[in-house]
Amino acid sequence: MPRARVLPVAATALALSLSTLLTATDASAAGARYVALGDSYSAGVGAGSYTSDSGSCKRSTNAYPYLWKNANAPTSFSFVACSGAKTGDVLNNQLSALSSGTTLVSITIGGNDAGFASTMQTCVLNSESSCLSAVATAKSYATTTLPGQLDAVYSAIRNKAPNARVVVLGYPHLYKIGGNCIFGIGDTKRAAINGAADTLDSVIAKRAADAGFTFKDVRSIFTEHEICGSATQWLNSTTLPVDESYHPNKAGQSGGYLPSFSAAA
Repeated sequence: MPRARVLPVAATALALSLSTLLTATDASAAGARYVALGDSYSAGVGAGSYTSDSGSCKRSTNAYPYLWKNANAPTSFSFVACSGAKTGDVLNNQLSALSSGTTLVSITIGGNDAGFASTMQTCVLNSESSCLSAVATAKSYATTTLPGQLDAVYSAIRNKAPNARVVVLGYPHLYKIGGNCIFGIGDTKRAAINGAADTLDSVIAKRAADAGFTFKDVRSIFTEHEICGSATQWLNSTTLPVDESYHPNKAGQSGGYLPSFSAAA
């Protein structure tokens, strides 16, 4: 009999603990002072609905930072991610948004430093050998030069926002291997491009971990939503405007990046 009375009490205590935890999490999100840094993948290039004040940075109301802001109503929200940004642009143009009061930061950065855009252009427009050479150059840059650049950015973020939780997000595979496209490139080029993303993500994950930041890998959540992959494609193929090519579309931001960030925020 005493044991029968303990079980309801334990269950009640567990329920109260879970309720308290959920309430605390919700309160933490609502009270967040959130700053969204980074490049076009964080700005939302390719997702449409760009804010009028963002100009060539093309910050989208469909981008994961904006969607998270709408869902969680943080105390403050500063959206400074910008199309084409490199690590130097974050250091020179975006860090002023941070302060000791910042409690949450998100960032994607590194792809432009490694020459991702030009590599894609080479692979789409030129020969297989030219593509493989461009990918090799990008991977070499990612493993030799990019680590130091990322360290500089991450150190600066920590110095400017010492109390913030920092979530670093990676880049997805762009192509499904073996998938079909009306306009596309062969599997050798696709595999090489995906391999470059693997190298880039590995470098970013290691530098983020060493900085004490949280890295969120988006490759798995984008699986079966790649270019040439399915009817529910989360990435733009070659499109107009050209700068929106090979970027997450609206569904990629809401279905891929948003839940990845939310899980770590």
